[in-house]
Amino acid sequence: MVLDLIVSKDIDGFTAFVPSIRGCESWAHEEEEAITKSIELLKFYLKLPDNQKINIDLSRKEKNKIIYKLIFNKIIL
Repeated sequence: MVLDLIVSKDIDGFTAFVPSIRGCESWAHEEEEAITKSIELLKFYLKLPDNQKINIDLSRKEKNKIIYKLIFNKIIL
């Protein structure tokens, strides 16, 4: 499964969100922390195990946004 993660720089920190999952959004002072929080929410919403490996690849940069691709295996039962 491949999902976009969009990180935007605000005046006071960073917002990271997965647009295809409603409510999967986080904010932090540091970019890395915002990404980590969003991935934790993603795992919660998709009911993925805590040890699920998710690869993060830089896709592209736009003005004040960075778009990453989250790549992982989702086993559907």
